[in-house]
Amino acid sequence: MTNRDDVKTLEWIGDADGSLRLVDQTRLPGELAFVECRDVESVWQAIRALVVRGAPAIGIAAAYGVVIGTRGALSMRDLAECVTKAADYLATSRPTAVNLFWALDRMRRRCAALCSASLDVSAARTALLAEAQAIHDEDRRTCRAIGEHGAALLSDGDNVLTHCNAGALATGGDGTALAVIFAAVRQGKRIHVWVDETRPLWQGARLTAWELAQRGIPATLITDSMAAHVMSLGKVQAVVVGADRIAANGDAANKIGTYGVAIAAAAHGVPLYVAAPTSTFDLSLADGSAIPIEQRRAEEISAPHGRRIAPEVVAVYNPAFDVTPARLIRGIICDVGLISPVTRDGIARAILAKPQPAATTAPPVFPVAE
Repeated sequence: MTNRDDVKTLEWIGDADGSLRLVDQTRLPGELAFVECRDVESVWQAIRALVVRGAPAIGIAAAYGVVIGTRGALSMRDLAECVTKAADYLATSRPTAVNLFWALDRMRRRCAALCSASLDVSAARTALLAEAQAIHDEDRRTCRAIGEHGAALLSDGDNVLTHCNAGALATGGDGTALAVIFAAVRQGKRIHVWVDETRPLWQGARLTAWELAQRGIPATLITDSMAAHVMSLGKVQAVVVGADRIAANGDAANKIGTYGVAIAAAAHGVPLYVAAPTSTFDLSLADGSAIPIEQRRAEEISAPHGRRIAPEVVAVYNPAFDVTPARLIRGIICDVGLISPVTRDGIARAILAKPQPAATTAPPVFPVAE
């Protein structure tokens, strides 16, 4: 087994003229390979082709992509134009994960502040790299906080079901949903994980199962259609999933199939938790109906891995995400604590809360104001 600490999902190599090194997640679990991005186009392609995936990781990669885009800038005016061009282009790579746009906006704001200061281009590029690295470092701390807050919700001996991959491969740290499990295990709790395969691209089978195996955490892979059956047998005590965008009312977009898992969990009295950083909230959207849903290629369903399994003439509908209504979510585990019940008021107050140290017992709770 590879030591997980030796595998970095994203890594910046060198100074401001350096490059972005990514684990090629399309080749896992069969091969641990890396892709090195030296231009904005290669970063865009890596995001679009799912070489790098997961909302936080996409945002981090895009921030580094902006730094790459400043190569060749000869003046501060050039620098501003390069940042705008790179950020605008990277924003077209995938539409659903709000962390992408959050990180790009942050890089734009940093560039604007640098242009107002008396810096030369070299110093400004170094400062932009520092901003991207700060986004990366903050995500590591955020993941750990989410993990500690969420671990307090799990008991020794629990069976936890998860959908898609929301682990270290999806973030700059330990992940979101999987960080909860990793933290619980570090606390000495015995946790078993039911891993949904997550069709059509099998992120659960390929990535989540791989991460859990790397850490020696007991896991059982099931098809997506088995989740409700396993719950009916009383073999699931909690569902923990990630999110790519959460609306102001708590409706959460996650990998396609999450909504079905949420319905099954509600029917069987199993609590479903969404684990996500506060940067995943999009307060500009009143509810989940406004979340843009990415539509992907038909071949991902009809001809997976180049092998056709359906007639060429059949129509294919392939949304990458669905939206789970807030009413089906027991709580949102974020870096500032637990939002439960999930309400517009609770979310607003959590967003305004100052970051707190990671919980060691019960996480802070942001209930409805009376």
